Amino acid sequence: MDAHDTGSDARHGPDEPGGPVVAPEIPLSGEARTGVAALSPRYQIGAALALAVVAIAVCVHLGMTFLHVAPVNTISKQHGKAIDEWIYPEFEQNWKLFAPNPLQQNIAVQVRAQVRTTDGGTRTTGWYDLSAQDGRAIDGNLLPSHSQQNELRRAWDFFLATHDGDNRPVGLRGALAETYLRRIAVLRLDREDAAGPGGVVARVQVRSRTTNVPAPEWSGEKVSDRPVYRELSWWSVPDDEAKGGVA
Repeated sequence: MDAHDTGSDARHGPDEPGGPVVAPEIPLSGEARTGVAALSPRYQIGAALALAVVAIAVCVHLGMTFLHVAPVNTISKQHGKAIDEWIYPEFEQNWKLFAPNPLQQNIAVQVRAQVRTTDGGTRTTGWYDLSAQDGRAIDGNLLPSHSQQNELRRAWDFFLATHDGDNRPVGLRGALAETYLRRIAVLRLDREDAAGPGGVVARVQVRSRTTNVPAPEWSGEKVSDRPVYRELSWWSVPDDEAKGGVA
């Protein structure tokens, strides 16, 4: 074909035999839209409202948490009930962000038991340091369990919060706190095989041993290094708990 004939071929329409294939032209209206911009205006408004609701909820939660852990102030006094209802129980905080007097004591929870032996007699065990057991289980453990870290500590804190200085309940949850602490003690004694072969734990007694953290060398503060004990009364162990613990 002669090069001069190409011009005549270009005059054929796309539907005519032998004519060139011409692609339909697509009007350009800028780059393709993605993300929220690709949505219709109605859905864009819905997405914006959803983001606004989430942002407000996050801000309210952060504000409530801040007021909960911050020192008592005018706002927390006026709206304390609303703050507590928002925080408890799902978002409970057990640390103080602005604690003026951080804990400077080591508190260990210990327990001993009176055991009924197979010959009908009784014997009293020595003191088992349950806090030290947890400490040994956590030391060097990259992934300690929640019970190892918090079960005993929270049970003791629960008892202190529901009892006065004479170990008498001050609220409706006092009996629950005693039962919870007693059951933990019985289970721990069973792990240590405190009852011995055929023995049954009849009563348990719990106490705390508190010692002050030594002051740093550069400080002139003097603190006593003598431990202080808080002994609770003997608690009878129900048969179902005692048999369950032995099992």
